[in-house]
Amino acid sequence: MEKEEYLKHASNLDVPQFRELMETYGQEVWNFAFLMTKKRDLADDVTQEVFLKVLQKIGAFRGESSFKTWLFSIARNTSVSMLRSSFFRRVTLVEFIAPSSGHPSAEEEAMENMFADEIWTQVLKLPGKYREVLLLDGKYELSVKEIAQILGEPEGTVKSKLSRARAKMNELAREEELRYERAKDSVV
Repeated sequence: MEKEEYLKHASNLDVPQFRELMETYGQEVWNFAFLMTKKRDLADDVTQEVFLKVLQKIGAFRGESSFKTWLFSIARNTSVSMLRSSFFRRVTLVEFIAPSSGHPSAEEEAMENMFADEIWTQVLKLPGKYREVLLLDGKYELSVKEIAQILGEPEGTVKSKLSRARAKMNELAREEELRYERAKDSVV
């Protein structure tokens, strides 16, 4: 989307504008929802709910933050609400996220994909409060200020969570490295 300035003053969206927003941000919202909820079907529901809320509440967007920040606030709040719902807790079980099964064209691409899958698998093991700051920082490249707006927390708290999240990722990486070394030693 070239300019989102018109969204600051929009009281409603026409069909082409709404379609453009969905095409521009739909996949990012779904990815974020999936990484928050760890379930594809729930990510579908969250994404649908997010865009319904955008359609209903576009008049409430005042442009005090970027549109993307406002959108991710809605996505985060919707994800958290769905995760907290009693229906979700009673009916769903947390699934193991398997690495994607792609057919890479080159060995280098395959290794890169395996490494990325391992990293995201490790991120998904983190508690939600750390996972979400890492996602917003690393995947969506939002600033600490934007993350603080989305989470409704002071910037210092976000910085602290980011630091702890990175430390936990380093700890998980060290544990994985130790497991790999032990497995390698037992084969030899």
